[in-house]
Amino acid sequence: MAARAGESAEHAADGGAAAVVLLREVGVRRYTTDQVILDAIDWTVRPGEHWALLGANGAGKTTLLRLLGALMHPTTGTVEVLGSRLGRVDVRELRTRIGHVTSAQRVPDDLGAHTVVLTGHTGTVQPLWRRYDDEVRQRAHELLAELGVKELADRPYGVCSGGQRARVLIARALMADPALLLLDEPFNALDLPSREDLIEALHHLSEGRPRLATVTVTHHLEELSPAVGHALLLREGRVLARGPVDEVLTEDRLTACFGRHIAVARREGRWAAWSSRPRDSYRA
Repeated sequence: MAARAGESAEHAADGGAAAVVLLREVGVRRYTTDQVILDAIDWTVRPGEHWALLGANGAGKTTLLRLLGALMHPTTGTVEVLGSRLGRVDVRELRTRIGHVTSAQRVPDDLGAHTVVLTGHTGTVQPLWRRYDDEVRQRAHELLAELGVKELADRPYGVCSGGQRARVLIARALMADPALLLLDEPFNALDLPSREDLIEALHHLSEGRPRLATVTVTHHLEELSPAVGHALLLREGRVLARGPVDEVLTEDRLTACFGRHIAVARREGRWAAWSSRPRDSYRA
């Protein structure tokens, strides 16, 4: 098995007792072709940890996130999310305690941002007005303010910018006060100012919710908030490395993950990565 970073004595000692996510020897196969999608995945996410999930297209990131979101079951191994093991729990109830944000979410364009956030209380696409009392409505306003978009309360979702939509969807996911927030490429198609606004909002979110755990799927290190302290690299369905970002997001490990030479820099908690030739090649 490939070398893995971040296997600390603490990890071995606690056995994941306080884990938000606990995966052991998890495998996923496609039944129709017997293709291996994920193989022998071990992973622990604890309260308050913020993880980046990275890998090339086809590495298995989406499948892994679906397991964490209780949207599918593993073929082999065990998956425990928020103390409940998949296969032994009503996943419909479990999903209500997990925040899941993706740009592919279906949201009616004519709904105002406040109404979109309200639907997170009922987990529905359309609002169920009788289920929203004054306390619930006020909570939706507070979440919009927490994400820095309170002025959008009455603006139709369809005319919000991409960055504004992302923050509205995160506010919606937080209506259930989840212990785990899954962010599936939340920066997709955002311009630079919108990206930076969202990074800042996520950083503030981490400061205000010290027990909230997050997992962010991204293709770009530049999209990682300074709050992201852990990373997991997937290559061809297997864990290449996992652990603290300083140990995982290295030139050698990213080069091995993506199959081409990757240079890495970090400044003031932010990351940058670019493809370049190995240093020795410049001496020719």
